Amino acid sequence: MYPSIEEKAANLLYFITKNHSFSDGNKRIAALLFIYFLGKNGNLYDGNGNKRIADNTLVALTLMIAVSKPEEKDTMVKVIVNLINRDN
Repeated sequence: MYPSIEEKAANLLYFITKNHSFSDGNKRIAALLFIYFLGKNGNLYDGNGNKRIADNTLVALTLMIAVSKPEEKDTMVKVIVNLINRDN
């Protein structure tokens, strides 16, 4: 359904943040699972050993997703994919 690891990770972050899967801590859990997923798939760090997405950027993105409208989903996912894309 999602052809790349980046798209899978972006949708994971989006859906856990927006769907309120847990009674509390959805944003924190979503960010943790996003980082865990990227790490398990070898995409957390770039070729130089730097994180693909800074901690403060992840916080801002997660908060931005939380307040976004459902019709903005594709835009939110594209922003995340572009930030963690291996080609960047």
